[in-house]
Amino acid sequence: MKSLFAAVLAAPLIALAQTYPAKPVKIVVTFPPGSTPDIVGRELASRLQSALGQPFVVENRAGAGGNIGADAVAKAAPDGYTLLVSTNGVFSINKSLYKSMPFDPDKDLAPISLLATAPQMLVVHPKLGVHDFKQFLEYARRNPGKLSYGSVGAGSASHLTMELLKSAAGVSIVHVPYKGFPPAVTDMLAGNIDTMFAIIPSVLQHVKAGKMTGLAVTALKRSALAPDVPSVSELGYPQLESLAWIGLAAPAGTPQPVLDRLSAETMRGMQAPEVRGLLGRQGFDVVADSPQDFARWIKSESDKWSAVVRASGAKVD
Repeated sequence: MKSLFAAVLAAPLIALAQTYPAKPVKIVVTFPPGSTPDIVGRELASRLQSALGQPFVVENRAGAGGNIGADAVAKAAPDGYTLLVSTNGVFSINKSLYKSMPFDPDKDLAPISLLATAPQMLVVHPKLGVHDFKQFLEYARRNPGKLSYGSVGAGSASHLTMELLKSAAGVSIVHVPYKGFPPAVTDMLAGNIDTMFAIIPSVLQHVKAGKMTGLAVTALKRSALAPDVPSVSELGYPQLESLAWIGLAAPAGTPQPVLDRLSAETMRGMQAPEVRGLLGRQGFDVVADSPQDFARWIKSESDKWSAVVRASGAKVD
């Protein structure tokens, strides 16, 4: 009798998953067009559209470290027709960084899949005249508060990794947030900021051209994209290991069968060789895991970066 009752209860959910989606789906990307999260979001949208037979439309809603777009998703109907593509900040960091949040990412968002991860490169403007990591730290210590660094926004990996370096190395560098890497790179090339952590492809061509100097990669081993640049581990700072990452989520309360179907199609689509190649050129490794795996990843990253925020004193009003 109990098994029959359970089957009756489960039947509507199974039917929902089989008929989903019955209309267009919106994917909110919390960074501007042309950014890596946007590229990932649009490629994912194309894959899901092909697999599920309904339009998946990307809407860019940047600002407040991703909170503006994520808040819109958190408050949307939990029916699978509004999804979120965002980064570290929204899922794991902003709740520690901001004095107040318009939503609770742990309670208001349902993880679907960790899409991709990437190490970063520490770069400096050649005007500083430093050629390696040790020289950079010595220069920063001699000039406290005079250097500036760019990031793709408060709570991003590019922001918190520099805050972690400042804390670990005892240096003072002023934060200048941007809405994505393109404007940050443009300003750095112009000499308006001195340094930043950036995903490797966004700066690699400028490093090769001598317009920026690459000092370190935030991984435990060197990157195949930049084999001449040492890892933070070999430089004696393994605690600076830091990955930029992008994930997919839905409003909390979205039926589990819908989340599972989205996750399954995301894993299938993101693992396609052409997608792996596209993201590889962006410096990202495809992950595309389950909702349960992504939830565990968010918890681990939240624990790590909340400690960094506390230690560094970093805050955003």
